[in-house]
Amino acid sequence: MRYLIMIGLAAGSFFTACAQQPVDPIQPFHYNIEKEVTVPRGAVASAHPLASRVGVMILQQGGNAVDAAIATQLALAVVYPGAGNIGGGGFLVAHLTNGRNIAIDYRETAPAKAGRDMYLDSAGNAITQLSIDGHLAAGIPGTIAGIFASMKYAKLPFSKLIDPAIKLAAKGFAITASEAGNLNAARADFERLNTLPTAFVKEQPWKAGDTLLQPELAHTLTLIRNKGAAGFYEGETAAAIVAEMQRGKGIITADDLKNYRAKEREALAFNYKGYTILTMPLPSSGGICLRQMMGMVEKYPLATWGFHSPRAVQLMIEAERRAYADRAQFLGDPDFIKVPVQQLMNKQYITSRMQDFEPMKAGSSTLTKAGVFPESTETTHLSIIDAAGNAVSVTTTLNGHYGSKTVAGKAGFLLNNEMDDFSVKPGVPNMYGLVGNEANAIAPGKRMLSSMTPTIVLKGKQALYSLGTPGGSTIITSVFQTLLNTLEFGLSPANAINKPKFHHQWLPDEVAVEADFPDSTLQALQQMGYKVVKRGPIGHTEIIQRTPATRQLTAVGDKRGDDSVAGF
Repeated sequence: MRYLIMIGLAAGSFFTACAQQPVDPIQPFHYNIEKEVTVPRGAVASAHPLASRVGVMILQQGGNAVDAAIATQLALAVVYPGAGNIGGGGFLVAHLTNGRNIAIDYRETAPAKAGRDMYLDSAGNAITQLSIDGHLAAGIPGTIAGIFASMKYAKLPFSKLIDPAIKLAAKGFAITASEAGNLNAARADFERLNTLPTAFVKEQPWKAGDTLLQPELAHTLTLIRNKGAAGFYEGETAAAIVAEMQRGKGIITADDLKNYRAKEREALAFNYKGYTILTMPLPSSGGICLRQMMGMVEKYPLATWGFHSPRAVQLMIEAERRAYADRAQFLGDPDFIKVPVQQLMNKQYITSRMQDFEPMKAGSSTLTKAGVFPESTETTHLSIIDAAGNAVSVTTTLNGHYGSKTVAGKAGFLLNNEMDDFSVKPGVPNMYGLVGNEANAIAPGKRMLSSMTPTIVLKGKQALYSLGTPGGSTIITSVFQTLLNTLEFGLSPANAINKPKFHHQWLPDEVAVEADFPDSTLQALQQMGYKVVKRGPIGHTEIIQRTPATRQLTAVGDKRGDDSVAGF
């Protein structure tokens, strides 16, 4: 089923000449939000229609899925300022047709002047707002380093991949009603937290169809095009970031920027009923938690019980509870602490975590702690599969919506507030309600624990799905549910991501459900003893499915936002 939503903008296009016979020229002032396409060759799903169109244009020009992922990320940095970023970081997971699996970690790191007690007052109490708003909340951005680490798997020149983003920033694009509302809601914070004027504040309130021009960002992107990673981590852009820190009493230095490195890690892969689930290792908690939850439910007849049946939902809730308890206790940056990864993913250990599971009776997070074994919010996602079968899944973030709400003055991009993803103080929840322990304490150069879970599903050597979502602490459970919706319950890609979701993260001990969650299942959970709380939308999942028999690609963008797909 296809959903077309007209943005109602004035016509215009400056991309027609850039593409070689594009199916649909990119028109920054007149575009559709397309929720589903089925195409034979290549597809992109992202949080914004212009970014998805840029990705497909790169595929049409001979680029592979990695090329398209780079170009889409850069375009999102312009058209999706709330989470698309060059001032943040992320993870890339890919499966290439030569059989190679890739995981690139460009998570932000703590500045050299950061310390474990930097957000505590003299009495030792956490001042959590300092890790959320303003200059002190920012970690060292990793996105540009990650993009250049990805380039060795790309085919096209970097200048071709970044030029669409430069044009969108310099010449502008028409914003959606959703973006207008978000910019207006954040205006007071932008005015309070910034030391120089920004492109995100104007005299009159924003409305759908208004043009967002970002000349300073266009200049920064041009420096990156001309000078590579040094165009961001050194020279003029680095000086602008440091000057912003000095004006706002932040702690990022020129050495912090110059010393940042993205890391290629071994992708985390595990089997689930004949499928290979390929996802991100630490410092993402998503891969380990996903492995645990899938392992905890594997032996149960979920398909027989049925989608959203009380028995299936209860089992999944209890798996989520146990995985998040382990997350809080054990997980952190593996370059700084010893994480018992093999034990946490051991099949026997995973099975043992469900020994106290009682069907049709609510568990308790007071009783359920992290396991014991012998020693031995705002983010965005994009999925791409190309004609050759290369698959890429990328999740990037500024953390909160518009990150720290602080723009690097004269450089035009928002800085992240990823320092809040550390344990500011053991046991004190972050902005998403997640609690942590010593494993995720702040230390200079350390990567903060993440929930981002970019994921690819393989059958044999063929990529069948590329998926992922934003959503802070709900990311892992959304990916978990989407995988089961497809692999167990047989839902279509559209239903797999658009049907109502639920979430449990150990603490607080409650089940969060979307407003349209079925009342019959909700009431059954309450009768079992669960505290159920209705909340707003959970995540914005993007998914692409390849049908093995026809090799057709079906790409779907989440109904919950401006998410849009494109293909050819």
